[in-house]
Amino acid sequence: MGDNRCRVLIIDGQGGRIGKQLAEAIGQDPRIELTAAGTNSAATVNMMKGGVRTAATGENAVVVGCRRADIIAGPIGIVIADALMGEVTPRMAAAVGQSLAKKILIPVNKCDNIVIGTGGRPVAELIEEAVALILKAVNSGAY
Repeated sequence: MGDNRCRVLIIDGQGGRIGKQLAEAIGQDPRIELTAAGTNSAATVNMMKGGVRTAATGENAVVVGCRRADIIAGPIGIVIADALMGEVTPRMAAAVGQSLAKKILIPVNKCDNIVIGTGGRPVAELIEEAVALILKAVNSGAY
């Protein structure tokens, strides 16, 4: 694009609720070039309803998006093969994990993946913290 905006990729699956909330919180920031990659079309559509203008669906969209991103955000399942009820393919999980982007992962305790230390905090609170970390990285240029 020729500008210095931070390229944030939001990845989500199932209904895209977490991705939509992230998009609503950071999507209007002019310093951020926001893209979404849904593991399914419902997730992609929901993230677009949250304000994402550039979005795609499926395994290859995730893989390609991970190559370009400065920051990747989404539920922790995006780095676990077969997570999100099987929507995260091994190739998707590897692309996220191997990306040089900073990863901001929301610890959602579902699908037999339990993250210790979250203390049962509400998802809305976890999303707030993720947004704060994204904006801190954008503000400091540390992405």
